[in-house]
Amino acid sequence: MKHLFPRLLLAFSLLSLATACGDDGESIEFGQGGSGSQGGSTTAPKEVTARMETPATKTDGSTVVLSHSTLEGGRNVMTYCLEFDKQALHSRWIAFRFDGDTRAKNVSRSQEPFADDPDLSPAYQIGSGGFGGHYNRGHLCASADRLYSAAANNNTFYMSNMSPQLSSFNQGYWVTLEGLVQRLGRDKSFADTLYVVKGGTVAAGQTLGTVSRSGGKRVQVPKYYFMALLKVKNGVYSSLAFWMEHKEYGYGYDSQAPLSVIAKHAVKVNELERLSGINFFPNLPDAQEETVEEQFVTANWGL
Repeated sequence: MKHLFPRLLLAFSLLSLATACGDDGESIEFGQGGSGSQGGSTTAPKEVTARMETPATKTDGSTVVLSHSTLEGGRNVMTYCLEFDKQALHSRWIAFRFDGDTRAKNVSRSQEPFADDPDLSPAYQIGSGGFGGHYNRGHLCASADRLYSAAANNNTFYMSNMSPQLSSFNQGYWVTLEGLVQRLGRDKSFADTLYVVKGGTVAAGQTLGTVSRSGGKRVQVPKYYFMALLKVKNGVYSSLAFWMEHKEYGYGYDSQAPLSVIAKHAVKVNELERLSGINFFPNLPDAQEETVEEQFVTANWGL
């Protein structure tokens, strides 16, 4: 939607459109470190905000925008980017893509090397231990989303990428949607590039409380989780989104929810914007954004 913030990056938007076809090998490169400001700066790094998958970022200094990348074949390839809420101590969203650089399955899941995000100030780091109780350290960018290299997979274990998810929800419900996205993202016949945004809600009225961390820190527990998906195939864009309440659904690791159940949570991207307050895919050209984000054809997404 165009109403959430003014469009400042038209030139970068046109660059994103021009490079979206094929394997989407953009010329934008990311350093090994993150790109976010730890202070009160309200300007997110342009190399992050110019990317097609990146939502609109806040400009009030309440968040930190970071990116993580690895060296792949002599090129820096982004693992994912994120907007971290300083008060909630939880990411507002995580964004990444499946393309020619990132869709391959070359490695298996790492041995859970959970760690604080080295690009976050210590003031916002929460420690690498579990969340306790019935909560898992739930990946937002899943470990299985980034299997093109061991280094990229390790990046997914930063705590800035973790959310306190109910075990049954993480292992028996959310996992089904993640599996669908991974299958579609790795299918060249489905999309030249699949752009993915995931998150758990941390806005006022959209949390279930907090979990305690050392030093008196408290991490917000999302009340809802979401995904926004945008694909491009032969220059044609299409989208779909999901919004689901964070609760016990009666499924678990040994009895995971079928796709027919997960399909009930599908919504238009425009509807997800209304529900979440986040502007998704703002770098789509103006002439296409509203049309693309109003689409709702679940059958085209394996549902």
